[in-house]
Amino acid sequence: MSDGKEAIYQAQGFGGAMGIGRRPALCIVDFVNGFTDPAQFGGGNIGAAVERTRPLLDAMRARKLPIVFTRVVYGDNGTDDCVFLRKVPSLATLTEAAPASQVVRELTPLPTELIVRKTQPSAFFGNSLAAWLSHRGVDTLLVAGCTTSGCVRATVVDAMGHNFRPIVVEDCVGDRSLEAHEANLFDLRQKYADVTPCADVIAALTEVAA
Repeated sequence: MSDGKEAIYQAQGFGGAMGIGRRPALCIVDFVNGFTDPAQFGGGNIGAAVERTRPLLDAMRARKLPIVFTRVVYGDNGTDDCVFLRKVPSLATLTEAAPASQVVRELTPLPTELIVRKTQPSAFFGNSLAAWLSHRGVDTLLVAGCTTSGCVRATVVDAMGHNFRPIVVEDCVGDRSLEAHEANLFDLRQKYADVTPCADVIAALTEVAA
């Protein structure tokens, strides 16, 4: 944002940088077929964010650091009667076997990587993800995925709540609304996370590995 709105945050002490800690993990939020297809749940810059995530995923794998994928998955029998579905009923089509709910081919998870199936926006809601990360000594969560204003944001806020340093990988997150994407990156940067370009994150990973 270039209209001077950042000044009030700076004056109040917001917008500080945390940096990457000693043991980062990567969480790829909802980069599934349905969220990359503008005819379903996609649009905006989500497709470009998927492409830019591949080098980050490769860098994490090369360093054998923890990797988590999330998928939105609802039951085939319609028993997941939650408020999220009441707000967006079309999400009920994202069942376990639905093609729209599968991680995109470009980022296919390895058997050793965790897949979190979720029915709520946050990757942390109602599961043991925080314990899984803590058990592996993680202190920093790199976040890629979609949407910036929705499930990415919810995951970042909960990561902070669990005392992991959230790092939003700026060019590896996307939203169907570019306005919402930019506004939420600004807000996340001021209050909840570092927002860092992928190239800088990969460079920092080299230092962590060293």
